[in-house]
Amino acid sequence: GEQVVVQNVGGAGGTLGAVQVANAPPDGQTLLLHHIGMSTAPSLYADLAYDPTTSFEPIGLVTNVPMTIVARKDFEPTTLAELVDYVKANADTVTYANAGIGAASHLCGMLFMNAIGTQVVTVPYQGTGPAMTDLLGGQVDFMCDQTTNTTGQIQGGEIKAYAVTTDERLANLPDLPTTAEAGFPEISVGVWHALYAPAGTPEPVIAELTEALQTALADENVAARFAELGTAPVPAEQATPEAHRAYLAEQIELWRPIISDAGVMAE
Repeated sequence: GEQVVVQNVGGAGGTLGAVQVANAPPDGQTLLLHHIGMSTAPSLYADLAYDPTTSFEPIGLVTNVPMTIVARKDFEPTTLAELVDYVKANADTVTYANAGIGAASHLCGMLFMNAIGTQVVTVPYQGTGPAMTDLLGGQVDFMCDQTTNTTGQIQGGEIKAYAVTTDERLANLPDLPTTAEAGFPEISVGVWHALYAPAGTPEPVIAELTEALQTALADENVAARFAELGTAPVPAEQATPEAHRAYLAEQIELWRPIISDAGVMAE
């Protein structure tokens, strides 16, 4: 094995970290673990300093994390249908928290509001931590975020949960219905995460990295840790450069009209 140094570079929907890797030497020593923001950045940022499709060599998809629609624990609605009705009736006063432009919680919020045909007061934060802190403190009403950020609080009874945004229920939250079961199949989104190297990284290096990724995803300990977070490794056929290159192109085109219709651009 080889030692890996993890550097968390937050900000601007993950674009700051992506720029660093795009400009790194293409020797396989600097990699990027990025999420769905790789596909939305071209539509959100007019002056994006990289091209998601040409500035990187994809290694493969890693996981697709479900999202949960949650609220402060004393929020009046108790089901997703009740939440939708309440939001529609109180759109001027209900507050939705997100972790900033381009964050997964921002994208899920756009889908939710598009699906119900109502816009609410959106409160952007500098990251998930501050948004969750204010949700726990009752300063904002509801949000939608990854299970990796909400599962502990849901299980601890600290926040109220309405639905999971993927096709199947979660093993660690079996009583939480899917959005489709709750009557809103159009609110469907998962936050995929994938691994990239800088463009120009030699093919043998990419092949070696892909093999290492697939070995890790097949490890029982990795799968167990993912399960604790409410997600799972992707199948091996999705963890390849070819598969992810095609998937990324599809995702860019999927989000382009949604973001355009919402009239959202990052500053």
